[in-house]
Amino acid sequence: MWKEENNLLKASFKFKDFKQAFAFMTEVAFHAEKMDHHPEWFNVYNSVDITLRTHDAGNTVTDRDYKLAKKIDGVYQRFLTA
Repeated sequence: MWKEENNLLKASFKFKDFKQAFAFMTEVAFHAEKMDHHPEWFNVYNSVDITLRTHDAGNTVTDRDYKLAKKIDGVYQRFLTA
């Protein structure tokens, strides 16, 4: 699902509706805040596009990005089974 290109780690997520997409973003926000590592994202109705990179490391992809991506995947899997 995640793809690394041009010093970015990117993924897109689909949900049944806007409410579910927004709930996903809210849960991801709590994980990101706890990790002090915040995504760049874009939401339209039932889709969320996320881009990760570490600004402190010269806007490159680091282990911090992969750790947050793993957390995001876990959140997404729970939404798929809900």
